[in-house]
Amino acid sequence: MPIMHPMLTIAVRAARRAGNVINRATRNLDAVVFREKAVNDFVSEVDREAEQAVIRTLLEAYPAHSILAEESGASGKSEYQWIIDPLDGTTNFIHGFPQYCVAIALRHRGIVTQAVVYDPSRNDLFTATRGRGAFLNDHRMRVSKRIHLRSSLIGTGFPFRQLEHLDAYIAILRGMMGGAAGVRRAGSAALDLAYVAAGRLDGFWEFGLSPWDMAAGALLITEAGGLVGDLAGENGYLETGNIIAGNPHIFVELLRAMSPHLTPALKRG
Repeated sequence: MPIMHPMLTIAVRAARRAGNVINRATRNLDAVVFREKAVNDFVSEVDREAEQAVIRTLLEAYPAHSILAEESGASGKSEYQWIIDPLDGTTNFIHGFPQYCVAIALRHRGIVTQAVVYDPSRNDLFTATRGRGAFLNDHRMRVSKRIHLRSSLIGTGFPFRQLEHLDAYIAILRGMMGGAAGVRRAGSAALDLAYVAAGRLDGFWEFGLSPWDMAAGALLITEAGGLVGDLAGENGYLETGNIIAGNPHIFVELLRAMSPHLTPALKRG
């Protein structure tokens, strides 16, 4: 593995500190206090503590940088912005289902340049610097080489925040269940995207995500040789919240398979 970019090194340190907060909490999940932010959308005291650990670590190193974090929102003004999801997969976490992660990305002048996705339950560290490739722990990551949807394993997430798109989603899901080798809904979009980068999934789609769900994973995928886009295959996913990702072959097949089911509202983003 090449020498890490200094900003990536700090992001890894921040992610591991958040992971320590999360792992300590798993020893007594019954004591974790949480509330429902919206329907089927939970936040716990662990989310907030992990987020503060990330922010403190980043701002100790780069006090002039700005922050966009899931729980505390946006703060500061800078051409450098850290995009943070301190615990992606909170619902999984509070149920003891070990599929969640810390996701941190750095956006410089609107372009994501650094990415960390850290799975504290497995101690898997996914990292990328723009132009330098993507890595899982100390090994270079590549997207899968499958060329047909029918032999592919596809990840997704239910549109639980945007139920108005549920009919379109179900139509797409029905097609994927018949057209792919398998479909998985694990409950952590950032980790699903990291799995695409690592070749564990061949593709992924979801509607209604936030920038902190996507920014880190998207850079991992492109640096691992994959493609990421919105529902038109363009670069607007951080703005629309709708994302398709995969290796180059499966990305095209996903776009083609989904297109007939997209409503005008989804096409507009």
